[in-house]
Amino acid sequence: MEAVDTGVRGRGDGMIVRAVVLAAGKGTRMKSATPKVLHEICGRPMLWFTLRALRDAGIDDVIVVSNEELDPQLAAFDVRSVVQREQLGTGHAVKVAMEQIDRIEGGRVIVACGDMPLVTPEIFRAMVGSLDGNGHAASAMALVTVKMPLPSNFGRIVRKGHDIERIVEVRDASADELAIDEMNAGIYAFDEAELREAVTALRNENAQREYYLTDTVEHFVRSGKRVRPVPVTEHEHVLGINDRVELALARREMNARLCAQHMRDGVTIVDPTTTYLEPELSIGRDTVIYPNTTISLLSEIGEGCTIGPNSRLSNVRIGDRVTIRESVVTESEIGSDTAIGPFAHVRGHAVLDGGNRVGNFVEIKNSHYAKGAKSAHLSYLGDAEIGEESNIGAGTITCNYDGKNKHRTTIGKNVSIGSNTSIVAPRSIGDNALTGAGSVVTKDVAPGGRVAGNPAKPLPQR
Repeated sequence: MEAVDTGVRGRGDGMIVRAVVLAAGKGTRMKSATPKVLHEICGRPMLWFTLRALRDAGIDDVIVVSNEELDPQLAAFDVRSVVQREQLGTGHAVKVAMEQIDRIEGGRVIVACGDMPLVTPEIFRAMVGSLDGNGHAASAMALVTVKMPLPSNFGRIVRKGHDIERIVEVRDASADELAIDEMNAGIYAFDEAELREAVTALRNENAQREYYLTDTVEHFVRSGKRVRPVPVTEHEHVLGINDRVELALARREMNARLCAQHMRDGVTIVDPTTTYLEPELSIGRDTVIYPNTTISLLSEIGEGCTIGPNSRLSNVRIGDRVTIRESVVTESEIGSDTAIGPFAHVRGHAVLDGGNRVGNFVEIKNSHYAKGAKSAHLSYLGDAEIGEESNIGAGTITCNYDGKNKHRTTIGKNVSIGSNTSIVAPRSIGDNALTGAGSVVTKDVAPGGRVAGNPAKPLPQR
């Protein structure tokens, strides 16, 4: 891959900050055919969160160091990548990345990990600010440190006085060094020129025979250059994911953050521990979400709604004052003042205009309910158009599939469909029509018509 000039956009002060994201690890402890950084947390691959935090921190030019299995799947992330064909350590990974990006004098480089989805934009901003000195002399390197419960697999921070002297990896640490509880979080910021020089000086004289990026600390210290620590007080923010236990811990933490943000924005979540959200949702003020509810896929929910308990919403657009109880609604639009459930299933691009009632054990698929239309009990309405204020009786079915093709049913305004009616599509039932209970409608019904029976026939006019 040749170096590409991307026209990097700098910060407001004109400084150019770029990022290298390390994602080439095989993740063998995940015991999965899926690359580790593509395992999902709250509906997004964990890599998505790292990239989002970098971009929210104002760092748009990012290169991901990947492996041959992961690289073809990175196109979906709109990010540059480079393959680390030999797994020779983090120092080697950064060296591979730096060979692929243009040299920028005075630039800054953030190095982050793709398996740390809980890192916040504030941490990345603090890294760059600390590197630039915050009123003091600029440093060659800044790194995040954190107090961690022991034992831990994180590298230990060895200090000389108040200054960082070196980082020692767990496999190379002595007993005294393993007792240190200040640890390296694996997030770094570098002066670009210093980084380029340092990665060429790395050696692999360690137990793993790898080139550790952490050895740049000792390199800078020996050269008389400053390495500035950036302490983080909450170790959950720098949690790395190596197995599915840690994946679950990260998912719980991220979900708690998402719930907290919506609650601060005016949403009542009765029990955040049993409410499951994704990023990029829109939920209006004074909406109440009851326990065991999942909301996903860019859903938008209006104000004053009641959602749950025991409900699942995915890729939905919901108006104001909508009630959805113990039901599933996916890929559909629900107008204001509609009530759904309990135990309803609305799916397949259904559209309800508003003021509708969808009751227990009703399934709606790819159908349109005009304002005020109702189906209160035990019905299947597939591929149907239902007019204003029409009422669908219990047990009604639109027989939309003939074994080869789907067909639509059109029901006009103010129609009354009797209980246990089967409408064999394609059929049209005109405005103000009526079907008797148990009818099997095999022919169109004219406006104002009255039919009943199997097959349904016109009733005598009164």
